[in-house]
Amino acid sequence: MSDTETNNSLSTRALSRALANRRLRHWRGIKDRIARHGISVGGVGAILAIILIFFYLLWVVIPLFKPADTEPVASYALPGGSNDPTLHLALEEQTEVGLRVTQSGRAVFFATDTGKVMLDEELAVPAGAKVTAFAAGDSRSAVFALGLDDGRALVVKHNYRVTFPNDIRRIDPEIEYPLGPDPVSLDTQGRPLVHLAAQVAEEEATLAGVTDDGRAIMLTLTKEESLLGGGEWEQTRADLTPPENAVQRVIVDFDQQELYLADRAGSLAYYDLANKSTPRLIETVSVLAPDETLTSLEFLTGGISLLVGGSSGSLAQWFPVRDEQNNYSLHKVREFDALGAAVSRIAPEFARKGFLAADQKGGLGIYHTTAHRTVLTTSLAETPVTQLAVSPRANALLAQDAAGEVIFWRVHNEHPDVSWSGLWGKVWYESYPEPDYIWQSSAATDDFEPKYSLVPITFGTLKAAFYAMLFAVPLAIMGAVFTAYFMAPAMRQAVKPVIEIMEALPTVILGFLAGLWLAPFIEKHLPGVFSLLLILPIGVVLFAYLWHRLPRNIRLWVPEGWEAALLIPVVCLIGWAAIAVSQPIEESFFGGDVRIWMSTQLGIGFDQRNSIVVGLAMGFAVIPTIFSIAEDAIFGVPRHLTQGSLALGATPWQTLTRVVILTASPGIFSAIMIGLGRAVGETMIVLMATGNTPVMDWSIFQGMRTLSANIAVEMPESEVNSSHYRVLFLAAMVLFLATFVFNTAAEIVRQRLRKKYSSL
Repeated sequence: MSDTETNNSLSTRALSRALANRRLRHWRGIKDRIARHGISVGGVGAILAIILIFFYLLWVVIPLFKPADTEPVASYALPGGSNDPTLHLALEEQTEVGLRVTQSGRAVFFATDTGKVMLDEELAVPAGAKVTAFAAGDSRSAVFALGLDDGRALVVKHNYRVTFPNDIRRIDPEIEYPLGPDPVSLDTQGRPLVHLAAQVAEEEATLAGVTDDGRAIMLTLTKEESLLGGGEWEQTRADLTPPENAVQRVIVDFDQQELYLADRAGSLAYYDLANKSTPRLIETVSVLAPDETLTSLEFLTGGISLLVGGSSGSLAQWFPVRDEQNNYSLHKVREFDALGAAVSRIAPEFARKGFLAADQKGGLGIYHTTAHRTVLTTSLAETPVTQLAVSPRANALLAQDAAGEVIFWRVHNEHPDVSWSGLWGKVWYESYPEPDYIWQSSAATDDFEPKYSLVPITFGTLKAAFYAMLFAVPLAIMGAVFTAYFMAPAMRQAVKPVIEIMEALPTVILGFLAGLWLAPFIEKHLPGVFSLLLILPIGVVLFAYLWHRLPRNIRLWVPEGWEAALLIPVVCLIGWAAIAVSQPIEESFFGGDVRIWMSTQLGIGFDQRNSIVVGLAMGFAVIPTIFSIAEDAIFGVPRHLTQGSLALGATPWQTLTRVVILTASPGIFSAIMIGLGRAVGETMIVLMATGNTPVMDWSIFQGMRTLSANIAVEMPESEVNSSHYRVLFLAAMVLFLATFVFNTAAEIVRQRLRKKYSSL
């Protein structure tokens, strides 16, 4: 081949290679642009997803803090005629039927939207008898009683039978007599009853009254079942000591265990009815200011708290509090915003710790006791409100004013039981000796007072994260330093992947092992576990010292960077020794049971699934995250920095502390903060390895409940759009914001560290 042909062939191949390289660079540029745009889209998408999550949480939470409002529906003249005074108003659950009980002993049922009478029934009041007193039982029982001028009382119950003929709902009201159609003789002397209280349960009924001559009497009826079915009521009578002044009000709680007599000046006599034949006067207290008079007194739902209304418009909640000697006394727990005039009526809600109050100027207030909220104040009528009723679902009210007009309103008040003070402040709950932070969202009875304090579960979140980080950070950071700086490359290639693989272990497995194996193990070997914490550092340092004192030729048997392998049998031996001496230590110094010794001698309780277990298990889960990021940051320190430091005469430790760690500090700090975020958001380990008790105690021997675990436990059982449901979303939002704040602060600090040490 001639030189010309050879040169042409070379030129052709060179041109082909150039074209191929050009095409390769072109495709590489296209791929780079696709990757760059793909990463940008992914990053923006992630940010957008986070923003959308935040706004979704906000959308669910906002209704908690929306104010209540009312909607007038209808107003009309008194159903059944205005010549017969009204003693009582009531609403059925669907708010379609109202009840009006009159002075002459009639029960008038009417349509709430029109006032049309549906049923006008004469009650079983004996001929010639007059109604002189009235008492409404607990609102949920739908019972009321009429006191007569001959010392007898007639107990009545109103029911509503719901049917669906032709798929149309029909509500038929009816009247029943729980104690029979014949009045019960309350006063054996036959004097007129001027004040009356009545509570009726399935097996027991209590009637209390005050006669026109000032005597206070009580009658208890206990049902005695017969073998043939049915039964008779056994009667127990008792006399009560009334206050010095004339009695203004007498009430009995729903459980028929407490009775109160109040006079006009606000002097309240508190009786214990544990023994129905001899009621015990616990104390007499004044529930009003000296210049006030009592205008209204009702039980809050549940029958524990008293709602007191005064002539100045004041409203207060009182309930019995038990002291250290197990004695009860009445305490004023909270006061509410006063109405514009004397309180005329108080209507407690059926299933919540809220109530409605009306005054002599026609004003209306809606309140909630636990949240200590004035939910709404408005004008209901132009004249004094004389009767007030709330529906069982608290979504409607029925009122009568002094002009004889009935008013029917819709009420929109979905979440009165949530307030910022209730979520983050101490609240004095019923039956508690003092205000406290409590999370308890549900119970077995309808009388329950929901407790939505986020403080205990937020505290539990911080506590779990603190103990996990206390265990994980020293081990992870020191392990990362040794692995990246001192360990032999061959050993590092084996150690680092093993630790990183630990991160793939499902946390449910860790929680399972922690709850079923680690917690009982620690409980059984508690002295050994604490001995290990003391012996292990001493043993490792002692071994290092002895190794350092060995002759050089022996130490050279182990290649440089492989010394850590020698610690494996040492750590195992020390761990075995600590567990082996656990039982002898417990028997010698703690009487054979360290838990009982701590309880009796130190007053420290012990929960098997406690903070130690959570710290170890969650720390084990967090260590791989912190180790991996910190090790990469330390290993990534440029070699010329370390080599230059060593060349200038610095020792390896001086180089590590003054060059390597400072240069890698942004990465180390990021590792710690990412580990903290993982610990704060951890769910399954905390859920399975603790007792899930929302207590506020820094003790390492007590458990906790975290925000994430609380959401996991209670979200499946919460009613959608209920207060409980939305408060759980609020807890998720708190967790979200806390993580955001931590990460933002971490990024700010990391950038400052990077700027500060970038010149090294």
